[in-house]
Amino acid sequence: MNRNSLGREIPDGFYPYDGSEPAQARRPIAMKATPKAPIFLHTISDVFDALDVKDGMTFSFHHHLREGDKVLNLVMAQAAVYGLKDLTIAPSSIFPCHQPLVPLLDSGVVTGIVTNYMNGPVADAVTAGKLQKPAVMDTHGGRARAIESGDLPIDVAFLAVPRVDAFGNGTGRFGKSACGSLGYLDPDLHYAKKVVFVTDERVDELIKPDLDGRYVDYVVTIDSIGDRAGIVSGTTRITKEPVGLKIARDAAAVIDGVGLLKAGFSMQTGAGGTSLAVVADIRKLMIERGIRARFASGGITAQYVEMLEAGLVGALKDVQDFDLDAVESLSRNPKHEAITASQYGNPRYRPAPLVDDLDFVVLGATEIDLDFNVNVTTDSEGKIIGGSGGHADTAHGAKVCVVVTNLVKARLPIIMEKVTTVTTPGSDIDVLVTERGIAVHPRRTDLFDRLRGSGLHILPIRELMDLAHAITGIPVRPTQTGRIVALIRYRDGSIIDVVRTKRP
Repeated sequence: MNRNSLGREIPDGFYPYDGSEPAQARRPIAMKATPKAPIFLHTISDVFDALDVKDGMTFSFHHHLREGDKVLNLVMAQAAVYGLKDLTIAPSSIFPCHQPLVPLLDSGVVTGIVTNYMNGPVADAVTAGKLQKPAVMDTHGGRARAIESGDLPIDVAFLAVPRVDAFGNGTGRFGKSACGSLGYLDPDLHYAKKVVFVTDERVDELIKPDLDGRYVDYVVTIDSIGDRAGIVSGTTRITKEPVGLKIARDAAAVIDGVGLLKAGFSMQTGAGGTSLAVVADIRKLMIERGIRARFASGGITAQYVEMLEAGLVGALKDVQDFDLDAVESLSRNPKHEAITASQYGNPRYRPAPLVDDLDFVVLGATEIDLDFNVNVTTDSEGKIIGGSGGHADTAHGAKVCVVVTNLVKARLPIIMEKVTTVTTPGSDIDVLVTERGIAVHPRRTDLFDRLRGSGLHILPIRELMDLAHAITGIPVRPTQTGRIVALIRYRDGSIIDVVRTKRP
């Protein structure tokens, strides 16, 4: 075993994180050659026959329908019927709706998973060690980098596309299952050996398609690719809790206090309820001062749509939609732009990914430690409950990264000596905002100097931890000593941490 620069044990044979994002990372492989017009088939079974699928292949999927997705379950059920074994699946995220995958882990149909986020029964099964190989958990930008570099080779990409025309062109803006931007499937479309569009709506021609049919090998039409109402989930709703609203107000005051709320700024907020509440407070300040932002990015919500339509934001840079208002906006407003995962967060994207152009980002945390390392992958017991998504991408790229969280959740302190799992390194985090006080990373003396006379309660992060311990006591943290069940891969391809079972 090796240790990376954060002191975390990393299995031999993997590049350990050292914080440098080295230039020697593999160059992008060539896109696959554009094929002839796609072949239209009637069932997933027809696709399997046409592709001559085999044991050991890697199938990829996207998650833009989130909790409403049906395609991943449908395809993998067919894989089980065909008796396939030792498959790796590479969905951009996995949700509770994908529970039917659990028996496939037990039976050996699926032995590998590469994803950016896992929550629900599949995550529980991986935590319990039911997956034969360690899962690999990427960032959103890191997944694009892995596919484009050849680190994640894909045999067949099964991509849910709400509307497809007779030439194989596709869009997510329209159709009965419209889900908006399809940014996360772009690397799959261009780099998978074979690409299958799975749709539930065919039309003669799309005037301005988002997806180029020349890269599509097969199109299959089914009754339903998913329930678009599932795009909205509990993690994408603004908080109404008084504590969360106080944290949001203080976070907005921090952003204002360090001088970032000025004409032409750019921003992103995470999908958590408190992070979303920060947007409302920033909006009030913008209206009071007549300030207009250059753009907002990431997962787009109704709040951002309202700001665009009110002229408070010049453009929305949309890699995925978190509610149906955002989907509808993308279909009609030219200032609401869809972007790809690579444009959004791939550290090898040139001239630079969009996250590098952010003035600030507001993110959540399951845990944060005295070195400002953040965990959004596991709970304090080591159970997988999420993943980086765009967390590490935006934290690294933005000029200022603000983490917002309650000081105590479920009677557990959120600040600790060392986080259970490192998702985002502390070197990428600048400010922590809780309801009991605000901590600034010691390296950001510039931010501390600006906030010192602001009236905000600024104190060292250790004092915040001591405040939490005064409420909860010092908890006994379980240790994971068993086999490795997941590798946490930083955006540059290095391994930043691992997840283990509780016992050998």
